[in-house]
Amino acid sequence: MSGVSARRDTVLVVDDEPDSLRFLTDTLEGAGITVLVAISGTAALDLLEHITPDLILMDAVMPGIDGFETTARIKARPELVHVPVMFMTGLTESEHVIEGFEVGGVDYLRKPVNVHELLARVRVHLGHARAMQAGAAGLDATGRLMMATDTQGSLLWCTPLAEQAISRVSPGWNKEQGPLPDVLRGPLARLIGRNATGATARIEQEEGALELVVIAQYRESELLIRLNELNPKADVGKLQQRLALTDREAEVLLWISYGKSNGMISEVLAISPRTVQKHLERIYEKLGVETRAAAAAVAIKVLGT
Repeated sequence: MSGVSARRDTVLVVDDEPDSLRFLTDTLEGAGITVLVAISGTAALDLLEHITPDLILMDAVMPGIDGFETTARIKARPELVHVPVMFMTGLTESEHVIEGFEVGGVDYLRKPVNVHELLARVRVHLGHARAMQAGAAGLDATGRLMMATDTQGSLLWCTPLAEQAISRVSPGWNKEQGPLPDVLRGPLARLIGRNATGATARIEQEEGALELVVIAQYRESELLIRLNELNPKADVGKLQQRLALTDREAEVLLWISYGKSNGMISEVLAISPRTVQKHLERIYEKLGVETRAAAAAVAIKVLGT
């Protein structure tokens, strides 16, 4: 029977010791994992120019560029920053554990490596990586303008619509070029400094603005940020026409789609929170939905077409 086989997970093993490489390769391939091998940090960086693995097993101590410097260089590449790196370190090298985490490692294994521990931890981190990729893909499908950065302001990932929005304020930019454009760096630094969920910053443009909103901080060092392209006058007109709403209902729905609370909307529109809620109830009825999220999804779809 013909069919499409499931994609195998790929792990890059970076180690200069032949016996260790043989053991790790045999163990991982025996578990159905595709293994790539590099015998030095330089070789690993060269290989990563051409392929992106799902996980990297990194020996801490190697001649030339050691595992820490190699990992720091990997994490400096936006297209690789999401790839989890697990360090392997000798039993007597406790200080390496801290250094590994500081340069971006997610876990470590003591040498000599235990087979069962190796496979258990590899599967956990491969699962986390898949979950992150699935979450980003889900955001893509819902038409959200979302991105994630680290606490230094480096881009970790962004949805296609977010990439397009950023390129509109910085023509010619795309996520493959590396750092976020300068126009975002100041507002982003202010958000990181405030370190608060719901914090906002704006980039004013000739028509409207690009707003950055902190949705959450997770993994201690990563910020999830929503981007709102604010052009209230044009967007209100579009919602009003396409959804048969009154002018005020369209305004309320627009700010709901921007992720604003009733209290924030009441301040923007200079009406009471209770009045906002009444408009929202009529919006639900007209759109045939029951929740705030569903109404926002309708608005996002309309504004994206």
